[in-house]
Amino acid sequence: MNNITIQNLYKDGYYGQFGGAYIPELLHSNIEELKQNYLDIIDSDEFQKEFKSLLKDYVGRPTPLYFAKRLSQQYNTNIFLKREDLNHTGAHKINNTIGQILVAKHLGKSRIIAETGAGQHGVATATVCALMNLECIIYMGEIDIARQAPNVAKMKMLGATVVPATSGSKTLKDATNEAIRDWINHPENTYYIIGSVVGPDPYPDMVARFQSIISIEMESQLLEKTNRNYPDHIIACVGGGSNAAGAFYQFIGNEKVTLHVAEASGKGIESGETAATGAIGTLGVIHGSRTLLMQDENGQIIEPYSISAGLDYPGIGPLHAELICSKRATLHSISDDEALISALNITKKEGIIPALESSHALAVLNKTTFSPSENVVINLSGRGDKDMATYLNQFNLI
Repeated sequence: MNNITIQNLYKDGYYGQFGGAYIPELLHSNIEELKQNYLDIIDSDEFQKEFKSLLKDYVGRPTPLYFAKRLSQQYNTNIFLKREDLNHTGAHKINNTIGQILVAKHLGKSRIIAETGAGQHGVATATVCALMNLECIIYMGEIDIARQAPNVAKMKMLGATVVPATSGSKTLKDATNEAIRDWINHPENTYYIIGSVVGPDPYPDMVARFQSIISIEMESQLLEKTNRNYPDHIIACVGGGSNAAGAFYQFIGNEKVTLHVAEASGKGIESGETAATGAIGTLGVIHGSRTLLMQDENGQIIEPYSISAGLDYPGIGPLHAELICSKRATLHSISDDEALISALNITKKEGIIPALESSHALAVLNKTTFSPSENVVINLSGRGDKDMATYLNQFNLI
């Protein structure tokens, strides 16, 4: 992948063999409308002015690049945390929802739908809908509604209607199915804000563009702190993979930077209770995209499992499928227990309670040895407020 950037890796809706738009005929006009207009909208001076203003004054960007002194001492290397947890709404998701709500406005849409797993994308979508005074419907798996109650309450307070998905595993995959069904039934006035670098083209590219602000900021922050505008390693968790796409975006073509993908292996890759798509997935189609997919010999989706509601997805974004299969990114499968250990460790070492998703990225520190001179950036994609019930139970704090 010498001299490859994300811009020329993405061609005709695909990253290598992964991507495309495998959609029902009823959604063809919606996808074509988006595909024909999104780049012109995003590149316009009007859009960029409003987008940058909202990221600065509403979201609170730039987020800090924090040198984690005690973690660095523990692992004998230089560890920096990109503090996406400090964004308004507590995660990186707001970067994308701000961008997409502006696209929806430019397209004249009046009704917004979204799917959510951990609830962070749901909260971010409900937030921008309240900001723009647009109707908001959030689909969420029934199981995720129960385990992410604080985020459900926030969505409702923000004025969103939260609709439970009661089929299948009752988690993120099923919420996405319900959102797509809604879109098919309301194609004219509805805009679907997809929360990750998944779904039919052009969503993976559009979401990655909005999240690229993460690595754009990293470049200048690293130059200031290390006298070099790139790190030796970047670590990010991946379910669909929007935070990782944003963290990797500027560095995909720089082979001096090792990219680390942390996925959720749940109770173990071979346990039958896992979401380790990169490790055990095979080529298939899910939610409009050809990618790596957990499926049986008959092509039926294997239900995923993770303690982390944002990572229990049976697929993976097509960009990450390409990065993994081409060996540009190093894959790490992180168990529930490994993620929990890392969550408690950073809480006690740095006074930061991370989201369970981010804890999977932190666990890579126990899987890899870094040299004392290397600079390692971990994308801390979200804060742990939403996961406190799990932490209280797991750590016997109640």
